Amino acid sequence: MSTARAERLVNLVLALLSTRQYLTAERIRGIVPGYADAATDEAFSRMFERDKTELRELGIPLETGRNSVFDPVEGYRIARRDYELGDIDLAPDEATAVALAARLWDSPELTGQAHRALVKLRAAGVEVDEHAPAVVEPRVHTEPAFAPLLAAVQQGQVVRFDYRRSDSPERRERTLEPWGVVSWRARWYVVGHDRDRDAPRCFRLSRITGDVRTVSGPGVVRRPPEVNLLEFVAGTSGGHDQAPAATARLWLADGCAAGIRRHARLVGRMTVDGTDGDVAEVDLYFPERAADWIAGHGPDVLVLEPDVLAKSVRDRLERLAQSEAAR
Repeated sequence: MSTARAERLVNLVLALLSTRQYLTAERIRGIVPGYADAATDEAFSRMFERDKTELRELGIPLETGRNSVFDPVEGYRIARRDYELGDIDLAPDEATAVALAARLWDSPELTGQAHRALVKLRAAGVEVDEHAPAVVEPRVHTEPAFAPLLAAVQQGQVVRFDYRRSDSPERRERTLEPWGVVSWRARWYVVGHDRDRDAPRCFRLSRITGDVRTVSGPGVVRRPPEVNLLEFVAGTSGGHDQAPAATARLWLADGCAAGIRRHARLVGRMTVDGTDGDVAEVDLYFPERAADWIAGHGPDVLVLEPDVLAKSVRDRLERLAQSEAAR
């Protein structure tokens, strides 16, 4: 956003907050600095419509109405009761969770935003312990393409980048209308309309090389409301542009292992040690990580094949049992 537009938006907010009456567009044009630069009525109308949309997207509630039944046109104002932030009341454990969330991001751009959020909480009188201990403290790592793609999504801009497929070292230029950036199975993806293929596509951020360039002005891209980004990534070749590395055959106890069932195909029934269950097949794109995932379900899941996966899961369960026994 340009400095002039940012100043104009701030002035507009201040003007609409400082009045109890509804201000018409013409009145706003005369009192808010920046709108006088509009050369024609049409230019002002376009400028004002963009600014109203921007404020609403920022979460600023604009009210429309008339000061009396005799007013010929509607006006605008911002109700202070809706605009002001309410009291922030966080319990100590909730404040600790906020501090841990701020430590989660392994990205310069998002780390800065997280710490600014902590500053705002302190300003509101909330005690936040940034050094609170955590039993497990994960990190969310983002690729270099993450920030420019997220900015393009927010601004509705078309982007262009060089992309390397998993099965080829060759880099090809792609032009994309980005709809969103999502994380799936510990990988980041951008989803949008690929102009080169004239079809929806998703791209893994780690395979984007070089800079992400914007090739349009803001407001060009609109995400289709019916598109579920996460489901699209999960359903597009597994979201990996490649075939599954392996297929595991598992036994799942009845009523258990819902997390595995969401990704599985039921192919039969089987009884293990007197417990009934389903036989299921699961496509694995990262077999080396599947052992931890399956072992987390304990005795409710049994690996039938492949043998190497069954052994890996068994080893993890045995180590866990030995650890519990040593306590």
